[in-house]
Amino acid sequence: MDRQEGGPRPMSDNLPVKDPDLGHVVPDPGIEEHVERFADVDRGAGNRAYRAILIMLGLVPVLAIAFVVIYFVVPKTMYIDFGWLHASALNVGLGTTAGLAVLLIGIAVIQWARVIMGDEEMAEERHTAASSEEDRAATIAKWNDGVEQSGVKRRPLLLGALGGAVGFAVIPGVLLFADMGPWPTKKVRAETIEKTIWAEDIVLVNDENWVPLRPEHLEIGQLVNAQPANLLDLHGTELQQQKAKAAIIVVRMDPASIRIPESRKDWQVSGILAYSKICTHVGCPISLWERQTHHLLCPCHQSTFDLGNSGTVVFGPAARALPQLPIRVNEEGYLVAQSDFTVPVGPSYFERDSRNDFQDGDE
Repeated sequence: MDRQEGGPRPMSDNLPVKDPDLGHVVPDPGIEEHVERFADVDRGAGNRAYRAILIMLGLVPVLAIAFVVIYFVVPKTMYIDFGWLHASALNVGLGTTAGLAVLLIGIAVIQWARVIMGDEEMAEERHTAASSEEDRAATIAKWNDGVEQSGVKRRPLLLGALGGAVGFAVIPGVLLFADMGPWPTKKVRAETIEKTIWAEDIVLVNDENWVPLRPEHLEIGQLVNAQPANLLDLHGTELQQQKAKAAIIVVRMDPASIRIPESRKDWQVSGILAYSKICTHVGCPISLWERQTHHLLCPCHQSTFDLGNSGTVVFGPAARALPQLPIRVNEEGYLVAQSDFTVPVGPSYFERDSRNDFQDGDE
């Protein structure tokens, strides 16, 4: 073999070579005598190994289909007790089927290499990086020889079985993309991110002590963080999700110092207005209140909204006004919502229709 620059001398033809590290002469061991594998000597053993590989690869599509069935059939609330371990039946099923599929592919490929692919020892001279026509021809010849050695010509089902196994093994991974959330169709958005639990006659409550708000509780210039009273009916994840969307700020301003468009005359109570607390830029909660200017500042990226002019943007990267919640006073004297927000709350996204967002000058 050729040696790399600065490397040891080549060892060929059993000539003695002085090893610079050991300081003495050692013979070139050459290539050991080839010993036939049992699967090569015994045709029956080779065929048994061949069938075993096909069976392993054939089980992979079955496991992939089982993965899909388990994903849709086994409820997320089902659990399996393993003594000290209380595990989700869905996770156990998915992990078992997907894990076995990958394991069988690995074992099958290793077994294929061990007992079916050719195991003849080969030696070749190292060559330069030049790519001549002769080299290309030799490479093609070696490739063809490798294909012959792999055994796929004699046992053609191997390649198809491997391709099918790998192809089916991808299905569980693709299926898991469904857990990233529902496809954001217009209907799905209308029922999820574009809807809150605010509705007609839902009472506004202080989000610290949950005391229902009355007009006399608010002084001019005051800001209060609030939530819908029906939020207390929820629990766990649903409570947190709805709280994040329904959070509002309630402010009271001198009616003579603010601009209330004709279209929103009945959305306020004596200068008391309610707006979404979620910035329309990237969704940060807002509560930095400038009493004299009626401006509300987002602490994340400094978007500034004029609450004295229907929440329009006066500075920063936010692209649309803060959604305003229509409110009124009920028979008991409490501040209540007239309806849900008329536009989606939270950050902007390209699918939503922004034609109904309030702009400066709108009536």
